[in-house]
Amino acid sequence: MSDFDPTLPARAKHGDEQAFIRIVEFYYPRCLRFARNMLGSEQDAEEAVQDTFVRVHDSFSRFREDARFDPWLFQILANRCRTLMARNRRHRSLIEYGDVPATATAEHEIGADWAEEVRRVLDTLPSEQREAFLLRHVEDLSYEDIAAITGARKSFGCGLVKRIRSIPSTASQARSSSAKSPSCPSTGRCSRSSC
Repeated sequence: MSDFDPTLPARAKHGDEQAFIRIVEFYYPRCLRFARNMLGSEQDAEEAVQDTFVRVHDSFSRFREDARFDPWLFQILANRCRTLMARNRRHRSLIEYGDVPATATAEHEIGADWAEEVRRVLDTLPSEQREAFLLRHVEDLSYEDIAAITGARKSFGCGLVKRIRSIPSTASQARSSSAKSPSCPSTGRCSRSSC
């Protein structure tokens, strides 16, 4: 199914289980992608998405039929991701986990360096910024939808996403310039004895 039938949410709200099943089939991959990017864990992402659809099903009575479905769904999903991130922070503060190396096939290794750099940059962002960036550039939601999902003003979300967009290029420039000539962390000039 490539096109979303806009009547599905209203039909699901009124008890049409087949409409709900079609909603899940249509949105599950997008929701899973968003949750993976937010949480960094396949298992946590699956948990967040499954719980999201249970909550959507149980909360359909509160869905306004004149509203867009995407922001409502992603608001529930973003809340589930935030809850899981908070839970995981509590767990990590108690237990330190070692990294398990992932194996990749040759076709997945193409672009792996770029994907790893994006992952590292995303991991450095506060969850609100990561969420706004992913909603705009991965899920292709409008700034109005992002504002509805996050509760932020539209202008704040727009500015935030634009600032975040510059981070990967800044990180790349910093790496390439530091490879050319080492610099002093305090002055930014040559790190030789003149510092």
